[in-house]
Amino acid sequence: MSAGAAPLAHRTLILGGARSGKSRHAQRLLSEVPAVLYVAPGPVPDGTDVEWDARVAAHRRDRPAGWTTLETTDVAAALQAADRPVLVDCLATWLAATMGGAGAWESVEGDTAWLPRLDDEVDRLLGAWRSARVPVVAVSNEVGSGVVPGTRSGVLFRDALGRLNTRVADLTDDVRLVVAGRVIRLDGERA
Repeated sequence: MSAGAAPLAHRTLILGGARSGKSRHAQRLLSEVPAVLYVAPGPVPDGTDVEWDARVAAHRRDRPAGWTTLETTDVAAALQAADRPVLVDCLATWLAATMGGAGAWESVEGDTAWLPRLDDEVDRLLGAWRSARVPVVAVSNEVGSGVVPGTRSGVLFRDALGRLNTRVADLTDDVRLVVAGRVIRLDGERA
């Protein structure tokens, strides 16, 4: 980082709606760090490999040349092994894939057999977030700032993402909300 630049918090969570500028803000936070591990959690369960590859390629073009991209659904392992600052973009994508792996999308109304598998993976991610030896910046969708379908799957996802964001924020030094490209720093106090 250049002289006079604010030091990077050990844990930063950046929340925002779709196309809010949250990912761009995260990249700016780390823009002066010469070596960053960019973790792209996916692919999303409803996308094709071609769509995922195009998304990752577009993001790769926007990042500094010294950054390394890791495409994985095992974000916890990436955080545990990281030897340089990490940018995770995006926790909502990770959650969608993890819920799919736990069986949430195939479950029927009232079936909660998939919840313990999801809870185990969330706990594993939070343990890695808490113990990472390097600064970590994570991007996530703020569920109140986006359109989530009123379908059963949409409600399951919205509720799970709200819980995940809250739990990550509780373990985070610096929480920011991005709305229309404007950044608002959130303090840790709750009303």
